Amino acid sequence: MTIFLLFFTLFICLLIGVPIAISLGVSALIAIYFGTNLPLDILSQKAFTSLDSFPLLAIPFFMLAGVLMGKGGVSKRLLDLATALVGWITGGLSLVTIIACMFFAAISGSGPATVSAIGGFMIPAMIQRKYAPGFAAAVPAAAGSIGVIIPPSIPFVLYGVIASVSVGDMFIAGIIPGLLIGFSLLLLAYMLSKKAGYKQDDEIQSFNFKDVLIALNNAKWALLIPVIILGGIYGGYFSPTEASVVAVVYALIVGTFVYKELDLKSIYESFMEAIVINATTMIIIGFSVSFAYFMTIEKIPASIAEFLTTVSESPIIILLMINIFLLIVGMFIDTISALVVLTPILLPVVVSVGVDPIHFGVILVANLAIGFVTPPLGVNLFVASSVGKVQFEKIVVAVIPFILVMILCILVITYIPQLSLWLPNLTK
Repeated sequence: MTIFLLFFTLFICLLIGVPIAISLGVSALIAIYFGTNLPLDILSQKAFTSLDSFPLLAIPFFMLAGVLMGKGGVSKRLLDLATALVGWITGGLSLVTIIACMFFAAISGSGPATVSAIGGFMIPAMIQRKYAPGFAAAVPAAAGSIGVIIPPSIPFVLYGVIASVSVGDMFIAGIIPGLLIGFSLLLLAYMLSKKAGYKQDDEIQSFNFKDVLIALNNAKWALLIPVIILGGIYGGYFSPTEASVVAVVYALIVGTFVYKELDLKSIYESFMEAIVINATTMIIIGFSVSFAYFMTIEKIPASIAEFLTTVSESPIIILLMINIFLLIVGMFIDTISALVVLTPILLPVVVSVGVDPIHFGVILVANLAIGFVTPPLGVNLFVASSVGKVQFEKIVVAVIPFILVMILCILVITYIPQLSLWLPNLTK
């Protein structure tokens, strides 16, 4: 009865458009009131104490670093480098967009931030050069999802905290899967561009090594950011949380004194934007933890684990079922909420059949990353529609091939665990 109350209330709240954080809190509140003898204040206590975590401090600082870098000229230098590298190829602007998104993903750790920073430049540029508007917006929307896989990744920080695994190991585990998805999207964009007859960038007719060196020199301060973050973590100089603060300080210095595109007004705007985004995220995390805690004390994760293992004891079948489930969840629930709620449920199941927690973390985040480009939630789609002034419906149709390729990549990541585990094992 309690389980029914919990999920029925959650479903109704989501159906009528109640924000996800409030939906999670209300459903847990009703289930506690009508189905248990627990005091109601346990909900607020758990929501508050869940945020008292040093590793979680990395989330607001990485958010702030991403905003500062977007306003401080980093995205423009990365676009220039990507243009020099692949702008001369058929469909060059779409390839430039994906490469730039991969670069920016290694800096911001956020999918929507990547779409906003890169899409704001590239969607109008592609439309101006006769690319179909839907395709022009779908490219950064899909590529922006890599932002939560290539380190540093905000969802990896959260998963590391919940699953009690090293955030640093999660960061390095996402490198190869992130590159796999990125290069797969590049290949698809090239094929679609060739079929549609999209030409290379008008200003770059052939590869010029000198232009690449010039662009690389201009972007060197931007490209040093992931090197400093990951090098500092694995060199033992600072923790992932401290790395996020280093990223903010570095972004301020580079944007203000090197690129000279940050002034007091833009710094103030960056801080305010990061505060608003972080406030929303922290509310979601707090109520998600309360929801997950209630499920745990009601033994719901254990019941689901028992059900899955009775269906099959094969890791192949169980992982396939989980992948399908996660793809559906990602369509309706944001990544942060899904991570907090589902990790305690699914992690014991996969560990019981021999799946490494770090490998599963990559699977979980990669699946939920597709939720950024699948309606009705599809945050990246809405961001791309907003910054590119493209109809939402056109983007949804154009993004379908990209979603299919990403699903194929997830299957490869799922069943070849060394793609996720080789680098973490190498560093030990």
